[in-house]
Parts: sequence; C-alpha cells; structure tokens
Amino acid sequence: MRTVLEIIKMSADFLGGKGVEQPRLNAELMVGHALGLKRMQLYLQFERPLAESELETIRGYLRRRGQREPLQYILGETDFLGLALKTDRRALIPRPETEYLVSLLTEKIGASPRRVLDLGTGTGAIALALATHWPEAQVLATDVSTDALALAQENVEQVGLGGRVQLLQSDWYQQVPADTCFDLIVSNPPYLSDRETDETLVEVKNFEPRIALTPGGHGLESIQRIIAGAPAHLNEGGLLAMETGIAQHEAIAGLLVTAGFSRHEFLPDLTGRPRFAWAWI
Repeated sequence: MRTVLEIIKMSADFLGGKGVEQPRLNAELMVGHALGLKRMQLYLQFERPLAESELETIRGYLRRRGQREPLQYILGETDFLGLALKTDRRALIPRPETEYLVSLLTEKIGASPRRVLDLGTGTGAIALALATHWPEAQVLATDVSTDALALAQENVEQVGLGGRVQLLQSDWYQQVPADTCFDLIVSNPPYLSDRETDETLVEVKNFEPRIALTPGGHGLESIQRIIAGAPAHLNEGGLLAMETGIAQHEAIAGLLVTAGFSRHEFLPDLTGRPRFAWAWI
C-alpha cells in the first residue's frame, strides 16, 4: 500500500509535468483535503498507508488539477481575511489583491460607515469581510449573475451575517433604489480587456466566469458605469473604492473628474503597482 508521503511525491511529479505552479503545495493540500487533515496534521502522518477509497478520491482531484482546474474550485473553499468562503465555478476566486483592498479600507477609514454598497460581489468576499470588521455597518451586495448570488448567499449563511448583508440581483446600480445613498461604494469589477483575458493562465480563462473577468472590449466599460452612477448613490464625503487595471489610471482619472468627484488617488497593490482607485464626492 502507498503511504501518504509516497502519494504526495507522486502527485507533485504528476502536477509538475502538467505545468501546475507549486506542484508540491497543491499535492499536499489536495491529499490533506481528501483525508480531512490540515497540512501540519498531514506531516505527522507521512507513513500512514492509504486505503483504496482514499486513493480514488485523490485521483479524482489530480485529474481535475491536471486539467488546470483551479485548486480553490477543487477544494471548494478559500480563505479571505480569515473567513472560510465556499468557491466554485459560479464566481471569481477572491484574490490577494482584493484582500489588500479590504485591508486598506479598514485601516484608513476611521469610523465605521453606516451603509456600504458592494458592486459585483461574486462570492460575497468583500461584503462579508467589511461587515465582519464593521459590526455597525449595513451592507448591500449586488451582482448581475444569479449563480454568483446563490453562492454569495451560501457564504452569507455560512459566515452568519444574514442580518447585515443583503443581496440584490442588479446590473450595477440598475435595481439599487434611487433614493438610497451609501458612505462607501466598493467594487472589484471586471476590468481586463478581451485580449488580456485570452492571455491569462489556463486556470483563469478556461474555468472562471468570463463575465467576472472582462466586460469585453478595452476593459473600461464596467468602470465607466460604476463611476458615472456613483455620485447619485454616495452621501456627501462618501468614498468610491475600486480595484482596477494598472494601465487604466489616466483614463479613470478623467472619468472621475467628469463625474464630479472632488478628489481622487491611486493606491499601490502588494507589488507596488497602482491598482486601486479611490475617489471622494
């Protein structure tokens, strides 16, 4: 019978041959998930023989990962600022850059906003993280995708924030009540161009929802709509915060000025590149 360590090594070799980045880490996480073990627990059981039923489960994970399906979809969950969120092909996988955007917001905004609008919520990651950090805030999270909203609802229930995070199907502001204003509007919209989307990793372009990656064309279409609609839904002094493409800021600056924002700035991401657009009304 094969041991845990032998299967990890064989799995890592297989994944490496398929072009998977960090094959050993992927192998450990999948084997651990199949056995119901955390990584540190896995290390303590390297010599444990594996039953055929356990091997079959691992083989299924390997087949999927070998086809470059994202690890988070195979495991069915991901961590977002300490929240365990369900993930599958219904929505974009939350990224470290988006975690950093939320961290910047909670660090730089002093008093808790009373009302927050999360546009294009996907898994619900931003809405749930902000609601967790600001217990006094009411958060409205929208998405045009019914599939994404169904997944977000599962995460709302899993995290236990059904009383303070409301979900709404809406094409950006379309279904948001016209007389409702917010202290903070936040969004990680689709901002890749068609060409950039086609050039992304196989894990991204073949598995994640294209609607969450690109609005089509040059990639600015969703951002244009978000900026144009924000002033009507922001309280005085309210903030619009968006994750954007790093080459879009000259165009975005012009859109913000045209929309009537009083000031704006671009903040760097974890690699030092200007990723986040913040603007105050």
